Amino acid sequence: MKHLLIIILSVQFFTLSLFGVDATLKIETDVEHRSRIALVDGSSVPNPKVFNILLSDLKISGHFLADTTHHQGDVSSNLISPALKGKEYVLKYSIDQQSGSKFFIRLLKASDSTLVFKKSYAVPSKAKMPFLLHKAISDVNNVLKYPDISWINRYVVYAVYTTSGRSEIRLADYTLTYQKAIMKGGLNLFPKWADAKQRAIYYTSYKEVIPTLYKLNIYNGSKQKITSSQGMLVCSDVSKNGSKILLTMAPEGQTDIFEMNLATGSKTRVTHFKGIDVNGRYIDNESRIAFVSNRLGYPNIFKKSIHSSATSQVVHRGRNNNACDAHGNKIVYTSRESNNAFGKNTFNLYLTTSSSSTTRPITTTGTNQFPHFSKDGSVVLYLKQNGRRTSIGYINLTSSQSLLFPFNGKKVQSIDW
Repeated sequence: MKHLLIIILSVQFFTLSLFGVDATLKIETDVEHRSRIALVDGSSVPNPKVFNILLSDLKISGHFLADTTHHQGDVSSNLISPALKGKEYVLKYSIDQQSGSKFFIRLLKASDSTLVFKKSYAVPSKAKMPFLLHKAISDVNNVLKYPDISWINRYVVYAVYTTSGRSEIRLADYTLTYQKAIMKGGLNLFPKWADAKQRAIYYTSYKEVIPTLYKLNIYNGSKQKITSSQGMLVCSDVSKNGSKILLTMAPEGQTDIFEMNLATGSKTRVTHFKGIDVNGRYIDNESRIAFVSNRLGYPNIFKKSIHSSATSQVVHRGRNNNACDAHGNKIVYTSRESNNAFGKNTFNLYLTTSSSSTTRPITTTGTNQFPHFSKDGSVVLYLKQNGRRTSIGYINLTSSQSLLFPFNGKKVQSIDW
């Protein structure tokens, strides 16, 4: 039972290193809906890292077909090379990090050099340079009236094991170029964003006699004790308005899912099963939850109303579906594809809905865990391990564009977006 619980919670140990391009199922898309764009670097000292981050932003947006050549030229000039006249747009930019980070862009129509948009960006920190680039591409995307991609501006929060019995909670941009530890010392696990604006996180501390859930303001460091429980305590989801949270707790030995009203501190037991129910996620306008349970004798995805006892199976394929996330009525889950008792197993990600039994795979190789939807539900974040190589991955569900980024760090315990 102990080992099964560990599997269901996906508390995997990942040693992370450089990795290549994911092999995901390709979905036919209309490329005419994407704009052909070239980047022209006008920095006094061209920076390949900046160019690659911009390329990644353009690709994962699903709205651009970017030229992968690192062109250089005068950022202030409207002159466009004849070789780029076949593009729709040229984005000229310059980066200056002599004092802090300053980024300047000019978006031109390639056909006639018409200026479409220009803007300057600055932050005092050199380390936060990636966020200037993400914001610039997000703004370009909005100017061209494509669907919003502001998710690229968001923080990723994750916990890593540093030594035996100790961990760190860190912040990163989605490419992991920026990384910062916000909590060190002791064993602090399961970070979860507490609000849509990413001002605070929930996390579980194992410093006390029993597991204790805290809320931490990431800007001023203040923290508030939320609740404690014997056995296990994890905040798995937060309501849209932040007034309620879903908890995995084991006050009587077996894990169940509870909903907590933060204003009153009262808890409502949502599941009642003499086994393992974990990983609750709000679905269907927060009237129901999706969760992982072993009530069939193996981990699988179920759904139930918060205020009634009726429970139904969501996934009807696979014998080990051990993690899930939800957005609206969409559910992404992890499914084990192999049964190797003495070696690595393949875990792929599948997409389904709370109202249909239809599923489709969104990864096809390696070990893929910790799936999380972007704020708008258009992109899935996950961790991918293939052999000894592991990366953080993203899949755009509309365009099928995918990205993988190296994570040269410690062993990841959990992650949220």
